[in-house]
Amino acid sequence: MFLSATDDGGFTCSMKLPFRSEEALKIKGAEPTGYGLGKSGWVTFTFAAKSKPPLDKLSDYLDESWRAVAPKKLSATFAPPGRS
Repeated sequence: MFLSATDDGGFTCSMKLPFRSEEALKIKGAEPTGYGLGKSGWVTFTFAAKSKPPLDKLSDYLDESWRAVAPKKLSATFAPPGRS
């Protein structure tokens, strides 16, 4: 995930979502990441300072994104969220 602050006190974050990018793009403030990365499943979310981001959904997307870019051997050692 790439995370940055916005001038209004909000934030933007970009994640690689190879399986659920279309679902993620339905969230208000979501758009395909620029520079052609959207074609590879990257989604950028932008939230204003006073907005209420869907933190549970973003956390779930963060897990998918990490698994998409982490070495397979490393990601295999971590159970998905909600599982032990």
